[in-house]
Amino acid sequence: MIRRGLALFLLWSVGAPALAFAAPERVVSMNLCTDQLALLIAGEGQLISVSHLAREQRSSVLAEQAARVPVNHGRAEEVFLMRPDLVIAGTFTTRATVEMLRRLGMRVEEFAPANSFDDIRVNIRRMGALLGREARAENLVANFNDGLADVEAAAGGADPLAALYYTNSYTSGVGTLADEIVTASGLQNLSERYELQGTVKLPLELLVMGAPDLVIGREAFSQAPALARENYQHPALRAFGAIAEMQSKYWICGAPFTLQAATNLLALRERHLANETLGQ
Repeated sequence: MIRRGLALFLLWSVGAPALAFAAPERVVSMNLCTDQLALLIAGEGQLISVSHLAREQRSSVLAEQAARVPVNHGRAEEVFLMRPDLVIAGTFTTRATVEMLRRLGMRVEEFAPANSFDDIRVNIRRMGALLGREARAENLVANFNDGLADVEAAAGGADPLAALYYTNSYTSGVGTLADEIVTASGLQNLSERYELQGTVKLPLELLVMGAPDLVIGREAFSQAPALARENYQHPALRAFGAIAEMQSKYWICGAPFTLQAATNLLALRERHLANETLGQ
């Protein structure tokens, strides 16, 4: 009897991790990037709440879809009262909320920001596994791979030099998703020449000395004047011509729609090369 009980216990212990989590039926997302992955992958009625940021047109690609789902503001009490069986958060989501929900016994899964195309694939597949929607996730990954291959094939030939230049003089260097987008689009990233890593400041002097063919910024979330965008008004920068402002919503989160950011850059590159040819 004792041996049988021990055997049953061991069988349960070994099998428990695989059986612990069935596909969740009430999922709450608290982060803009997990919102959008969940909106892409979740089954009908499975996602019961997304963050309020998911409805912001300038930051969310899926704002229209998010408008059909109740929102949350990342507060522990409101999420708890929704009675979710899975909460999805970003690693930078309010720590106090995440820890409180865990202390209340809720299952919380966190996603780190995507810093590469490989990270996008990993996060899509992980979201698919968490939601029990693996087939849907694999389909998204396959389409992403096909689209990326098309962009890279179209980007052959000359590689104009581009400077990513954001508000407060920040840029994206090696080890960032933005750098991979630039490279896939057939452009060279000026930050790589200076061996800049991550998201760091790019002094205007270095930008001018680098003499980029294109200066690429992000669109403003507000049309009101802001000190953070004063760097765009410097005469030395304006000598390079108009700053090409990309739509921020395609850059903020790593997801299948990141391909649109690469496609937009590819079109910018082609216009630049066409203008160069006409100028000759």
